[in-house]
Amino acid sequence: MSRDLRVCFVGDSFVAGVGDPACLGWAGRLASAAHAEGVALTAYNLGVRRQTSAAIVRRFRAECAPRLPEGVDARVVVSFGVNDAMHENGSRRVTLDESVANLSELLAQAAEQGWPVLMVAPPPIADDEHNARTAVLDERFAQVCAGAEVPYVRVHQPLRADAVWSAEVRAGDGAHPGAAGYDKLAALIAPQWHAWLVGGSGRCRPTV
Repeated sequence: MSRDLRVCFVGDSFVAGVGDPACLGWAGRLASAAHAEGVALTAYNLGVRRQTSAAIVRRFRAECAPRLPEGVDARVVVSFGVNDAMHENGSRRVTLDESVANLSELLAQAAEQGWPVLMVAPPPIADDEHNARTAVLDERFAQVCAGAEVPYVRVHQPLRADAVWSAEVRAGDGAHPGAAGYDKLAALIAPQWHAWLVGGSGRCRPTV
């Protein structure tokens, strides 16, 4: 019997691939590349525009559970944070500490289900003040993932220095790139994605 590998991509509009005329985003590119490399998988894109970590953690288990039933090699890729750091009506949508707590809760839920997680950092947009807030969140997320032994892909700083990403974001809606920008983002994630995907199997519950 072939391996029944299933991956839920959970997060915000960047996970959904908003702005990509090919309607793939980085998640679709990674799944497509895996198939090309002989790693067949079923990919579920659960990205929702404008959602913060608070909304994502509330729906996380309910949306992933029916897609990752017992008996399959179940995996989860998560990415969020850009909306958390957004200022609306004079205040941040989600405080820094609340964002960190939401990530910790999501990782705890995944560990309880035995779902290995790969996390991708929130990318930059065309707003320096917002990016400064996101960079702090990026550092805190990296610390949480290190403590939970969850691989964390650092894409925020590399993309801030990437001319293609920056140009595409500015040419778009100020936040989302086009196809070439998602190519850049997927290329940054690809090495850790491949190592995580082929290493071990899903539903490995932690040793007590």
